[in-house]
Amino acid sequence: QVQLVESGGGLVQAGGSLRLSCAASGLIFSINAMGWYRQAPGKQRELVAGITRGGRTNYADAVKERFTISRDNAKNTVYLQMNSLKPEDTAVYYCNAGLVPVGAGSREYTYWGQGTQVTVSS
Repeated sequence: QVQLVESGGGLVQAGGSLRLSCAASGLIFSINAMGWYRQAPGKQRELVAGITRGGRTNYADAVKERFTISRDNAKNTVYLQMNSLKPEDTAVYYCNAGLVPVGAGSREYTYWGQGTQVTVSS
């Protein structure tokens, strides 16, 4: 069984920083892209940042130059360094991964973490 577990959320003042971590565990053959999504109250879930297996990244315009996504393939972990946080960054942040579980042949499945709350006070 594969699962993604997030950590690092919390309460921070505007202008502060947080680092989110998401570790994939279980019988995994390979992990392809990983990313972070968020959902704020009254809004749709949106992509915050994504990273390919090889390290290619993309960011939502709202977080570019403030957030940095990275991954450690040896640890099956993706990180989101969030700097210069703004109140509008307040949301539940969800980890996402496209991966091939052991026993699934070469078929990729999408997995989601349960989410971690990030609250930025003004």
